[in-house]
Amino acid sequence: MYPLVVILLVGMYPLDRNCVRYALPLAVIGCAFAVYHYLLYIGIIPESLAPCDQDASCKAVNLELFGFITIPMLSILSYTVIILLLVIFRCRHRQQGIHQQQGINQQ
Repeated sequence: MYPLVVILLVGMYPLDRNCVRYALPLAVIGCAFAVYHYLLYIGIIPESLAPCDQDASCKAVNLELFGFITIPMLSILSYTVIILLLVIFRCRHRQQGIHQQQGINQQ
């Protein structure tokens, strides 16, 4: 998540529409890791496949809000929101480019 902060901040000022090209793959990879961690956390993936040891368990409950919201779920949620916003930005950028090209061709 931390490289995304730098990439998105640098891409915001001045507005660089190509930052989506760099941020979207990182967000998808981060979401894949978050899903893996959540599946490990809820017990679908066996703990023997986890890269954790006894001192630092990947399944330990460190935070639980409202009885079901956990850190891995928050991670999935944040990556999903970032991915959706990047895709929306990318689609709007393409639509603006198409409208600008149509305006140039009509003149």
